[in-house]
Amino acid sequence: MKKDFLKIFDVSPNEFTGLVKRAIELKSGKDASKCPLIGKSIGLFFEKPSTRTRVSFEVGIYQLGGQTIYLNPKEIQLGRGETIADTAKVLSRYLSAIVLRTYTHATVAEFAKHATVPVINGLSDMHHPCQALADLMTILEKRGRLEGVRVAFIGDGNNVANSLIEAAALTGMELALACPEGFEPNAEIIDYARGKYKSNITVVRRPEEAVGMADVVYTDVWVSMGQEDGADKKKEKFRNYQINSNLLKQAKKDVVVLHCLPAYRGSEITDEVMDGPHSAVFDQAENRLHTEKALLEFLIK
Repeated sequence: MKKDFLKIFDVSPNEFTGLVKRAIELKSGKDASKCPLIGKSIGLFFEKPSTRTRVSFEVGIYQLGGQTIYLNPKEIQLGRGETIADTAKVLSRYLSAIVLRTYTHATVAEFAKHATVPVINGLSDMHHPCQALADLMTILEKRGRLEGVRVAFIGDGNNVANSLIEAAALTGMELALACPEGFEPNAEIIDYARGKYKSNITVVRRPEEAVGMADVVYTDVWVSMGQEDGADKKKEKFRNYQINSNLLKQAKKDVVVLHCLPAYRGSEITDEVMDGPHSAVFDQAENRLHTEKALLEFLIK
């Protein structure tokens, strides 16, 4: 039976930690000559522009011996009215897996419902599970463990925050999210994480409260792609949620700083912090490659 990766909760705690550990092995060069995707073609269906997601998947698939086929919705029949269901059924006859990067999670879910090959969510408005895999790989590299690590997420309770909540639930991390009123993460995801996994997830208003004694401080853009309407008003509400050197003083002295990129320097994070000694931002970006290779190995048989 095919397995999809639409959200972090699609895998078990053991499967998640296994993926992270396998990614670390791949990064070290273990099994460098192993090519499990020889003869396989992977579709990349992207409604949104991309740097890290597209390049990391294309390079990772090539390194595993496969080939990619980039699918712009405007350049296939979906753009002329073919249904998502019909497109998914047809592409499943040609491809071994499909990565989708879409505006709405409903598109990913509908595609996966009708596809007969594994579907990977490369980003939707509700979840960004591939990013969370790379985030926790980076935390494990820098902190040496996941369980009990204190993570502070500062900013918009967006798709990245939702996936981070699910990842924290599977691994026993402690997660505090500081968000302005009206910009909290998905309440159902938080309730599920707390209920099933007894997760230590808290949502607060003041960034200082979340950052206090944190092992990791994480932020993302204040305005996500496709949500630019009303951006100026939103930015005003977030002006006190910047990751800067003063805020980091509240965290542990060896705090690790993360940002999933792209970053709007001077808005959600300062140059001083992003380029400073605490930053693991570019290690985090590199780790997208290794975690996605581990994920492809896991899903494609």
